[in-house]
Amino acid sequence: MKKKTLSFEFMFIYALMAPYQYCIGQETSRDSSIIAEFGKCLSIDIKKDNLHGSMSAAIIKDSAVIWAGAFGYATGDKDIAADTNTIYRIGSISKTFTAAILMQLVEEGKVKLDDPVEKYLPEIRSLKGYSDQTIITLHELASHTSGLKREPDLPGAGLGPVDQWESKVLSCIPYTSFANAPGVRYQYSNIGYSLLALALQRASGVPYLQMVQQRIFTPLHMDNTFFSIPENRKAKVADGIVNFDENVREQLNNTPSFQGILDSTLGGYTTPSGGIYSTSVDLAKFVIALMGKTPLLKPESLREMQVPGPGGTRYGLGLMSAQHKELKFEGHEGIAPGFNAQFTIEQHNIYAVILLRNYNRGETNLTLGSRKLLYKLSKSNSR
Repeated sequence: MKKKTLSFEFMFIYALMAPYQYCIGQETSRDSSIIAEFGKCLSIDIKKDNLHGSMSAAIIKDSAVIWAGAFGYATGDKDIAADTNTIYRIGSISKTFTAAILMQLVEEGKVKLDDPVEKYLPEIRSLKGYSDQTIITLHELASHTSGLKREPDLPGAGLGPVDQWESKVLSCIPYTSFANAPGVRYQYSNIGYSLLALALQRASGVPYLQMVQQRIFTPLHMDNTFFSIPENRKAKVADGIVNFDENVREQLNNTPSFQGILDSTLGGYTTPSGGIYSTSVDLAKFVIALMGKTPLLKPESLREMQVPGPGGTRYGLGLMSAQHKELKFEGHEGIAPGFNAQFTIEQHNIYAVILLRNYNRGETNLTLGSRKLLYKLSKSNSR
C-alpha cells in the first residue's frame, strides 16, 4: 500500500451526551494537561503503526464524558477520517452486557446466581463429560469458572446470521467439553457466555437480543450500538484490519472469508459473547451506568459483579479486576478479527476510559495505556 499522510481529528467535546440524559462534567487544568498528552500519544502511535487504521477514545469523569477524540482513518482504502461516531466491534466487552442482564434478572427474582443452568437449558446435559458431578450454575458461567473449554470443537461455529445464534449455540453443545471440573478455577470460555445468554433467554421468556435492546441500549440511549448494523449506519463502520501476526496484514471487509460481515453473516454462536458493535461515546454511556452514575443496576449488584467466582482470582461477573501501582481497576477487553477494544474504570468510580481500534496490534497497549492514564488522573484529582 502506498504510504499516505495521515490526517487526525483531535478535539475536546463537552456536549457529547444527550442533554436530557447526562450533565456534562468539568475537568480541571491538571486533567486537561494529562488528557492532552494522552491524545498526543495516541496520534503518534497511529502514525507509527502506519496501517491506515484508526482509534477512537472517550474519557469519563463522574457522570459525563469530558473528552473524546478520534485519530486516523476509518476505511482501509480511502482517506475517510474516523470520528467519535465511527462504529467498531467491541468483541468480548459484549460479555459485560450479558452479565448486566443476568444481574437485572437476579434483582427481579427471575433467576438466582446459584441456579443450575440445566433448570433453564436442559440441552446442556449433552455437553461432553456432563454428569451429576459437573452440574454448572449461572454464576459459574458468568465468572468463567464453569470449567468449560474456551471454544466448541465445531468448525464454522462462529459464523452464521446473528438472528440464528440460538440454533448455533445448541448445535455447539455436543461439541463442547470440560477443561476441568466446575468451580475449581478460572477458565475463560466464549461458549460458556453464549450458553449463559441462552439460559437467560429461556428464564425470561424474552429473546436475548431483544432483552439487551430493551434493557440496556434503549434506556441508555445507545443509538449507535448494535448486534446487526442497520443499512443507514453501515457507512460509519470502521474497516477491520487483521494483523495478529507481525508480518500479516489483512483488510477484513475486503477478504472472501469475511464478505458480508455487515450483512450479519459473522456472528454464529459468539453473538452474545462477542458480537456487539458500538462507538466510544455510546459505550461510555454503558460504562457510566457500571460506575453507578445512572440507573441500570442496584449498587449491591454492581458490587457483586466485581467479586471473583469460585476458584477464580480476578474475574467477577463480566468484569475483570486489575491493579496498576496502588490503584485498582475494573473493566474488560474485547478482541475480534480486525478490532481491539477496552474499557477501564478506576476504583473510586470517578474516572474511566474507553479505547476502540480497528486493528489488532499496534504501538498503543490499550489495557496498560488505559490504566496509566487513569492512574495519572486519579493522583491529580487527589492533590
